[in-house]
Amino acid sequence: MPRPFRPRPRAAALTACVLLLPTLLAGCGEDAEDQDLTRQELDWKDCPAPSEAQGGGAPPSPLPGGGGEWSCATMKAPLDWDDPRGDTIGLALIRAGSSGPSNERIGSLIFNFGGPGGSGVTALPAFGEQYATLRTRYDLVSFDPRGVGRSAPVICQDDRRLDAYLQQDATPDDGTERTELLESTEKFNADCEENSGRILPHVRTTDAARDLDLMRQVLGDDTLHYFGVSYGTELGGVYAHLFPEKVGRAVFDAVVDPTQTAEERSLGQARGFQLALDNYARDCVSRTEECPVGDSAQDVKDRIAELLEDLDGRPLPGVFPRQLTQTAATGGIVQALYSQQFWAFLTDGLEQAYDGDGTILMLLSDALNGRSKNGEYSNLVAANVSINCADDKPRYGPGHVERRLPAFRSASELFGDYMAWGMISCADWAVPGAADHPDVSAPGAAPILVIGTTGDPATPYEGARRMVRALGDGVGVELTYKGQGHGAYGSGNGCVRDAVHGYLLDGTMPAAGTVCS
Repeated sequence: MPRPFRPRPRAAALTACVLLLPTLLAGCGEDAEDQDLTRQELDWKDCPAPSEAQGGGAPPSPLPGGGGEWSCATMKAPLDWDDPRGDTIGLALIRAGSSGPSNERIGSLIFNFGGPGGSGVTALPAFGEQYATLRTRYDLVSFDPRGVGRSAPVICQDDRRLDAYLQQDATPDDGTERTELLESTEKFNADCEENSGRILPHVRTTDAARDLDLMRQVLGDDTLHYFGVSYGTELGGVYAHLFPEKVGRAVFDAVVDPTQTAEERSLGQARGFQLALDNYARDCVSRTEECPVGDSAQDVKDRIAELLEDLDGRPLPGVFPRQLTQTAATGGIVQALYSQQFWAFLTDGLEQAYDGDGTILMLLSDALNGRSKNGEYSNLVAANVSINCADDKPRYGPGHVERRLPAFRSASELFGDYMAWGMISCADWAVPGAADHPDVSAPGAAPILVIGTTGDPATPYEGARRMVRALGDGVGVELTYKGQGHGAYGSGNGCVRDAVHGYLLDGTMPAAGTVCS
């Protein structure tokens, strides 16, 4: 996107932070003619170290509790689903075999952790211990969706250009800055077309949903058992629309509102991150010890606003040789608001910045953008832009953004401009967008557990109810988690986990309208 990566409204940022913060703060062209891809056999092997596009690093650690090693494979899929016997691409998969008795195994449980643009091959091992109970009856499987990681990755710019692109002023104050932002956006998008033009028309969510159904067949399951988080809920909803009779046991957590346009989603995120900031500020000053970044909740927010205003013209030293700009600081704050577990990092980062050092906030921003400590970027930003622009039909220019700024500022004084200017991401994009919003209607599908969190900044709570309605009568079953952060299952709340385990493991769906707190 033409500014620090802002998922719309999808979860790769949380995944990136989980994978990067501990470290930071401490192919196309194969001919498929005459092949029945549903009958291919996967060659499971020990997993290699992640590629640069996946984020780099070491191979996944052994499974917890002496459960063996993760295994990886590549599945062939059509490059163009309208020409299923044409060229193929390889989709990277990762698996942990079921830990329970073979006669109690249900099948494979496929995960998508969101983004779009997040690597499931690196995310599943990072979160693996959270899902140990589900592994007692399922093989846990995840994948890099097309355009992501090792699955025909979209590549736009090199690391040096991305550093400059993601440091630029994302909230222009005058005509010159607006022109620079638009030209930089158009240059980034042109580079995507030059370097990855062959894959760009084929990274829509409908393409990924068809990949999911091929995956289901290749893995040997009659129905798709699925766990989608954030954008993964949109992917799951599109799958249910296309293949309602193939939906097995499915959970949607941190739910994308399928009824909204890209603009409505961005506006909703402005409100959502403002709510999260309000909650953070109240939490900080409510503690028995003095809040180090403000005397009252309003003082906390006022001091953050003053910091960002000062950074617009006077950036702080950050991660050498880069400086903490207003844009990077805003991105770092956004990253920290994804999870209540990261609020302590935000406090440390703000306290440090008030003392003239922008290191922690810049590291948070780097995690948001998929930048490792050695300066290499995953393809998170490129894939996110590519999938969003392939999916979303509207194209917004600077004039439209300026007309809408009052509404965005009303939603959030701090994040309004940042979210509003993000709408120009698809300027001069090479591929037309598919639709105003996804179609997730799935009459006849098996029940889907839909979980919304009241304090979710990235996929506001109201989206869960709208997903339930859009899926259709008898399909979506809503559960509310009264808590903070992006996603309920990962919060560790016992009520949420019992509901998820009851459905996925035993087929017992909680009552519609269940509330966990």
